[in-house]
Amino acid sequence: MKNNLIGFFRLIRISNLMFIVITQVLFYTLIVIPSHQQTEGEPIHLSLQSFSLLVCASVFIAAAGYIINDYFDMNIDRVNKPERMVIGQLISRRWAMALHLFLSTLGIALTAWISFNTQNILLVFANTLAVILLWVYSTTYKKKLLTGNIIISLLTAWVVLVLFVADTIWKYKGLFPVRTKSMVDVYGATLLYAGFAFLVTMIREIVKDAEDLEGDRRYGCRTLPIAWGMFTTKVIVAVLLAVLAALLTILFTYSLVNGWFLISLYICFLLLIPTIRVGVRLKSAVASSDYGALSRTIKFIMLWGILSMVLYNYYL
Repeated sequence: MKNNLIGFFRLIRISNLMFIVITQVLFYTLIVIPSHQQTEGEPIHLSLQSFSLLVCASVFIAAAGYIINDYFDMNIDRVNKPERMVIGQLISRRWAMALHLFLSTLGIALTAWISFNTQNILLVFANTLAVILLWVYSTTYKKKLLTGNIIISLLTAWVVLVLFVADTIWKYKGLFPVRTKSMVDVYGATLLYAGFAFLVTMIREIVKDAEDLEGDRRYGCRTLPIAWGMFTTKVIVAVLLAVLAALLTILFTYSLVNGWFLISLYICFLLLIPTIRVGVRLKSAVASSDYGALSRTIKFIMLWGILSMVLYNYYL
């Protein structure tokens, strides 16, 4: 029983789920709430209760996605990471599929409840689409050139975007947001952090494809390293890293000009320099372990980027 429980937590990537919780809690408490508090007469549309349920829905949907991904990746994982396999060893395939369906249904049901309470039908449609995308990603698009990388990057950005959608009042059957001062403030922060999440995730997903090259090739996947070769893959990752570094440099300069010295130091030492280091180490990466180390570093860049919401709230 103990091994099964440990296997379950490994299967749903408990650390990644905690990252989702941290991201949404920080965005809600440090950006959404203060934006409304600074604007008199604009109450928070997304109540604390609805927000809490939305976090749970996000966690359930993400956990279901991790399960179905491992379910269809069993053969590949036997080659790439046999020591980390859960399905077929600690948890049966039948139980894995049952858990996926249960968590997906629970996530959509919670979203439907929130949509009803907030009169925001977009939420339930969007989260249902997220469940569908996670399924088709695992079954089909993960093996396709760049398509799977883009899907996962969009879903990562959705972790932030969903809070903007939930907190905004929509008109004309949900097609256009009602423009308010707080909505504009939250929209700016949403673009900043969702864009950051998309770009960093895109970089990491391509690096992970390089790490998993052997198993992906054996089972007919057509990822970027397989289709275009490792040299071209490195060039594309380097270009994306350069874009990220350029954007971080712009933010660093903007913060410095405005006298935000603490956030300038934060961007420089915890985001910009690590990004440059990844680019330098990418050039000499050869083995799967090299790309695994790069992937972990990129994950920390993502973490520090999200934690910068604390300083965003302090200065703005």
